[in-house]
Amino acid sequence: MTEYSHSSSSLRRQPKQQRGKERVEKILDAAAAVFDEVGYWEATTHLIAAKAGTAIGSLYQFFPDKAAIFNAMELRHADRVKAMWAQANTAEIIQSPLREMIHTLVTAVAEMFEQPVSRVVFVQFYIAREIFQSIDESMTQEAIDFMASLLKQRNPSLREAQCSLLAEVCVHSSNAVILSALRNRDRQHRQQLVQQIEDLLVSYLESYVGEDRSSNVMKVMKCLHCQSEQLSKNGYRRGKQCYRCKECGKQFVENSQRSVILKMNLVDRM
Repeated sequence: MTEYSHSSSSLRRQPKQQRGKERVEKILDAAAAVFDEVGYWEATTHLIAAKAGTAIGSLYQFFPDKAAIFNAMELRHADRVKAMWAQANTAEIIQSPLREMIHTLVTAVAEMFEQPVSRVVFVQFYIAREIFQSIDESMTQEAIDFMASLLKQRNPSLREAQCSLLAEVCVHSSNAVILSALRNRDRQHRQQLVQQIEDLLVSYLESYVGEDRSSNVMKVMKCLHCQSEQLSKNGYRRGKQCYRCKECGKQFVENSQRSVILKMNLVDRM
């Protein structure tokens, strides 16, 4: 996908020379700054042209109005997101340690939002959705599907529905924190919030796609009710470890699973 493959569809005239392409980029960055400063409804093409340091006539060569400018910003952001997904969907990244994989993903997202166009488009989607022409909720679903695919590749034993549920939580929780970070003017605090996304996702996904999931004793055990291996410790009862099934929500104590553990150990020795 080239830089202008999708974005050019909203242009009145497609730039052919490098100088024209640079002018369009300058206009889009200037528009992002204006939309960020005064909001979409108060922004005008004259303000955008002035911010870009170009004549209004030069702006109109490429864009008929501010709606067309914003639509080009939408498409540019969508291209960047899909390029980022393509770069992250590699065996090297997916099979790396969980912390490393999440760090790679979060860093890529943070770097993308350092660009004014992507930052403004993301924020506007949550505060002025009526101005959008190309991006809608389907893009959020694409993000969920992308994350679910990564999780499934890391742990093929996970069911498709479970991967989708985990991915949905990851995407929506991350988007909420990203929105808070992007709307905060304190750069240091923004960076702290981004770091919290990384910690949040690693903690949430560790028991499902972490490195030591197969060696964890809880993963050897199975729920008596639904046979799921997705268990978590749930305190003690009369000195015995209690577990809770993440699938069906039912609980049981350690002794009730002892025969299952012994049986599995015997099978391993055969």
